[in-house]
Amino acid sequence: MTTPSREAVIILDFGSQYSQLIARRVRELEVYCELVHYDVSADDLAHLNVRGFILSGGPASVYADGAPHLPEFILNSGQPILGICYGMQLLAYHLGGKVDPSDKQEYGSAEIIPNEQSNLLVDSPQQVWMSHGDHVAQLPNGFEPFAHSTNSPYAVIGHVDRKIYGIQFHPEVTHTPNGKTILHNFLYRICDCSGGWTTGNFIEESITQIREQVGEGQVICGLSGGVDSSVVAALLHRAIGNQLTCIFVNNGLMRKNEPEQVAQTFRTEMAANLIATDATEEFLSALAGVTDPERKRKIIGEKFIRIFEAEARNLGQVDFLAQGTLYPDVIESAVAGKQGAATTIKTHHNVGGLPDDMQFGLIEPLRYLFKDEVRAVGEALGLPHRMVWRHPFPGPGLAVRILGEITWERLETLRDADAIFMEELWNSDWYHQTSQAFAVLLPVKTVGVMGDGRTYADVIALRAVTTDDFMTADWAKLPTDLLALTSNRIVNEVAKVNRVVYDVSSKPPATIEWE
Repeated sequence: MTTPSREAVIILDFGSQYSQLIARRVRELEVYCELVHYDVSADDLAHLNVRGFILSGGPASVYADGAPHLPEFILNSGQPILGICYGMQLLAYHLGGKVDPSDKQEYGSAEIIPNEQSNLLVDSPQQVWMSHGDHVAQLPNGFEPFAHSTNSPYAVIGHVDRKIYGIQFHPEVTHTPNGKTILHNFLYRICDCSGGWTTGNFIEESITQIREQVGEGQVICGLSGGVDSSVVAALLHRAIGNQLTCIFVNNGLMRKNEPEQVAQTFRTEMAANLIATDATEEFLSALAGVTDPERKRKIIGEKFIRIFEAEARNLGQVDFLAQGTLYPDVIESAVAGKQGAATTIKTHHNVGGLPDDMQFGLIEPLRYLFKDEVRAVGEALGLPHRMVWRHPFPGPGLAVRILGEITWERLETLRDADAIFMEELWNSDWYHQTSQAFAVLLPVKTVGVMGDGRTYADVIALRAVTTDDFMTADWAKLPTDLLALTSNRIVNEVAKVNRVVYDVSSKPPATIEWE
């Protein structure tokens, strides 16, 4: 979606666990950025109006064999540079300074004290988050020490004339309270960025570029009901109208009322071309008797591909396929450390595996956006709030939230229980305080007493987690009265359920989903 006129700050990834977080912070400050592998070439960046570089942290030592180093063109570019942690050490190393192992390693909260005023820092002492074992022992020529900490005489360094700065801490994490101010100062005071990377600008630019790419062609988009595919469809519909056809395959494994919501939003409210295929019986027949979760996934994926393929062929001439690829997919799919190889993208689960003889051009308008940016675009396009803020939902749907065999009766049981849980989370304002929440139907029955009778019925497990990145997650500390109300409603309103349990496992050791 970028053009040579789009100003950008480039973040070189040296292996820090926080690299993507740096990019998100820069975007939040309305400056467009791209996260690239450290051995990026100048040619890879020629399509951008680069205003500066940020070097991420990383686990290596600059003197270690095989340690990643800085491309020479970065230092010769004349552009401002900010090195963070390992990035600062790289700057010192490449510019003639000295880096040594620290006598006292710094991990965690620390206080830095400014030595003198600079364009980068606030003037007063401040708390920061340190994470380093090496430190800069000798400054390169022309560099000044702008701040120190107890264990780091050179906590912040800089060469004012060359606009090259290094900081030994992580400004991108919330544990550095003034970190966003430091990044703002670098972007606007030192790189002289003009900003303006906003949802509105993104939509306008994307519409222009989609129209240029598509021309008079025809586009298909696989809708799942999730936020990514929904935002892609809404954006393309605004750009090219009736040249877009959305294909929604109802596999019978969605949550309560979701198929109806998809049809209502896209066919009725947006007047988009929508092919809605109810393939419930086909999926349930294929899944009959299957209990292994991997077999479920494989069957559902293959069945979807065959149905989507048939619907696409029925349309006749199709020129483009639209997908909801996001920026984390692009980053994670870079091959062998070469940014140029990042065009090998993880295929979106809704349309992955289409036959080779179905030749389409690919449209991925969200490929440089993070999830929170996608949600902002969705709201700006007028999609329903609950669709935009829908929690992550697995590609195989409820099939992997039903442990054991899948039947229509068991699906309806889980749908009803899950709907009650979602309703109570929304009513209590806890939905947005959790990152993912859902119900699971267990493959066991337990004894209960309902009225004067003894029951032998199903068990529902409730799962809610909080997380920033979904790599790790903690179980959500939902109020006990909320859990009690939810449990009471499920047992009373969902037939054949007499017990509700709450999952208090974190990830790791557990996964978020049960299968």
